[in-house]
Amino acid sequence: MTQGGGLVGVDVGGTFTDLVTIEVDHAAAGNDGQHRRQGTRLRIAKVPSTPANQALGVLDALAGARIDLASVETIIHGTTTTTNALLERRIARTGLITTRGFRDILELGRRTRPNPYGMTGIFEPLVPRDLRLEVDERMDAEGRVVTPLDEEGVAAAVRQLIDAGCESLVIHFLHAPVNPAHEKRAAAIARALWPNSCVTAGHEILSEFREFERGTTATVNAAVQPVLARYVARLLDELKARGFTRDLLVMQGNGGTVAADIVAEEAAKTVMSGPASGVMAAAFVGSHAGYPDLITYDMGGTSSDVALIRHGVPAVSDELELEHGMPIHVPMVDVHTIGAGGGSIAFLNDGGMLQVGPRSAGADPGPIAFGRGGTEPTITDANLLLGRLDPGGLLSVDGRAPLERVERAILERIGEPLGLDATEAAAAILRIANDRMAGAIRMVSLARGHDPRDYVLFAFGGAGPLHACALARELGIPRVLVPLRPGITNAIGCIVADIRHDHVRTVNRPLAELAGADIASGLDGLEALGRAAIARERVGISSVRVSFSLDMQFRGQTHVLNVPADRAKLDAGSLRAAFDGVYLDRFGIELAEMEPVVVAMKASVVARRSGVHAGLLCDDSGRAEDLAGALSGRRPVHFAGGWLETPVYRRAALPLDAVFDGPAIVEQLDTTIVIEPGDRACSDRFGNLVVEIARPA
Repeated sequence: MTQGGGLVGVDVGGTFTDLVTIEVDHAAAGNDGQHRRQGTRLRIAKVPSTPANQALGVLDALAGARIDLASVETIIHGTTTTTNALLERRIARTGLITTRGFRDILELGRRTRPNPYGMTGIFEPLVPRDLRLEVDERMDAEGRVVTPLDEEGVAAAVRQLIDAGCESLVIHFLHAPVNPAHEKRAAAIARALWPNSCVTAGHEILSEFREFERGTTATVNAAVQPVLARYVARLLDELKARGFTRDLLVMQGNGGTVAADIVAEEAAKTVMSGPASGVMAAAFVGSHAGYPDLITYDMGGTSSDVALIRHGVPAVSDELELEHGMPIHVPMVDVHTIGAGGGSIAFLNDGGMLQVGPRSAGADPGPIAFGRGGTEPTITDANLLLGRLDPGGLLSVDGRAPLERVERAILERIGEPLGLDATEAAAAILRIANDRMAGAIRMVSLARGHDPRDYVLFAFGGAGPLHACALARELGIPRVLVPLRPGITNAIGCIVADIRHDHVRTVNRPLAELAGADIASGLDGLEALGRAAIARERVGISSVRVSFSLDMQFRGQTHVLNVPADRAKLDAGSLRAAFDGVYLDRFGIELAEMEPVVVAMKASVVARRSGVHAGLLCDDSGRAEDLAGALSGRRPVHFAGGWLETPVYRRAALPLDAVFDGPAIVEQLDTTIVIEPGDRACSDRFGNLVVEIARPA
């Protein structure tokens, strides 16, 4: 029997594809958005991802949730299509037309090295040299024409690249952010000749100075544009064939969404789409639970992602470098990723030392515990052997996990070479993995001047709650927040995400030369662009929020700092004081004698979708009257002090006022939560589990 769903969020991960659907009875829910038990129905699905064609995993998840697509209002989709295409170089054949003399700018870059030591390393530009063509044109740094555009040369270059089999084209001219006239005209010529719509003009993606970063960002967009367009078109066709007739939105890396029919125009903005959705869910859930300052920790099957949220707002950066020589300068949620997920493989390296990750068993064959042919021990296998996972309850595993095979593999590959028994070897795997993940958390906190003790650790992903309490104790974090459905938090992030458009305009002038009216006019223009983009979405919205900022630096310095801008305080004195404050906070010094430069103006226009509120995510059905009613049994679990007989609770049955002490195991469909000895867990009114971490004796 299929069922209707009002909102559907679906996120594709490296191992699993997660789905959550919320059917809303608007009459029962009430106009004020106040949750009532009979007003919403939640269903979830978690199925193996299909890396060869992500759309198949999405369709499998929809089928698993038994959704009648004809009744769905909106599907919001987080995808790794563009990220994987770049990392695996499964990109479109792309051509580049640029200013004469600058064809090698993408390859020269910033003269950095792939490795910190030695002169070895491999860098392969996204566009090979024979597909990078030059034409006569030149603007100076003030935007004045030095050499007129050779329009016939542009047309000839376009035809040459078409004949060379290029599917996508990027046009990147020197100083186009200051005066894009030549780039606009060249793009018009190219679009009249190009066989498809995949023509990218650099200033349309990033109107920012620094030719290498701007050119690389535009080239990334061009290289993945056809890949994303094909994927979205294929998915839409499959959805429509099953009765879907409404809106498909796609998550962007900045934590917002964009309509599927225009997402490919700025395909580069979908890089890091999946991790961003989880951070947005954390901000939403944490703020409503009363914890606006969070360190998010998302451990899935392939990797772990960590990010910082202050005052309910995720940190955003526009300086992502996906790999060496590939900076992508569009705003994205600032996520730090390491190759440590449940499927990360434990092995002895060439020095005989135990190492965990970054190699992963992935979805196929997966950990040994999955029984699909995996032979190398993973973090999941170690958790299973230590009693933290139920051998008879692993998701997507038919029957009972092969515990004996797991134990034998850990002993033979790890234990015996190190002189450890199987239990000691499994504990060592977890210790090494936890050290790596703690290091990633330090990168987004201590390394940037933030004390982890001032934050709450928001743990999610299929494997995050298994390790969160141990990590919090390691880092001195006093509290862990585990959301109601941690294994599908990324899919929930798709549902609660706002629509967001970011725009930038290069200025690159000393602050003293700018009048407040000039800055106000520029910011107003960027806001107008954002509002116009939202209007194209054709999605119901309840409110719009606009935030402004300036990229600033001291003259002669390289690094740029982002300074929030108050629309009512744009005079030179106020902006100088704001910049000095940000500089002092970042570097701990004041440079009153130096001259600040405004590098760029920025505006973020964020629209909240109608009908999204915290009550949608509540689920108080099926809960037991007391803690004893949620107890499903006991089993021995290995902790730092050895094996302990440990109670096991069903998460769905925990009363909303439940309080219990560790050691404890809490199981649910999408994850397992480990409460370490001495810690205290309690459930809040939304069903979140809040764990107070015991201080070391």
